[in-house]
Amino acid sequence: QVQLVESGGGLVQPGGSLRLSCAASGSIRFYTMGWYRQAPGNQRELVAAIASGGSTTYADSVKGRFTISRDNAKNSVYLQMNSLKPEDTAVYYCNAQHDLFKTNIWGQGTQVTVSS
Repeated sequence: QVQLVESGGGLVQPGGSLRLSCAASGSIRFYTMGWYRQAPGNQRELVAAIASGGSTTYADSVKGRFTISRDNAKNSVYLQMNSLKPEDTAVYYCNAQHDLFKTNIWGQGTQVTVSS
């Protein structure tokens, strides 16, 4: 089974940028890949997703600021986050769902903190 490892989180000032990476241990070719986040006291929510065919979905709160992309050759997915706001502070999780078998795989999460 594919395993996921996130990286790229950290502390950034409001208005700043971060790029999250998610490296998979195997092929992600037939997976829909997504980024979710969970802030303290809140439920985990979808931030962005990219299907195996390349179509993308974004939460309304991040449209125009975040961009999800994938590189199947590198078994990786990325989340470019611009114009960050304090309300973007959360643990960000990478997710992979197999298009056929619907296997759902999670990474361990990476903390993003937006604060001055």
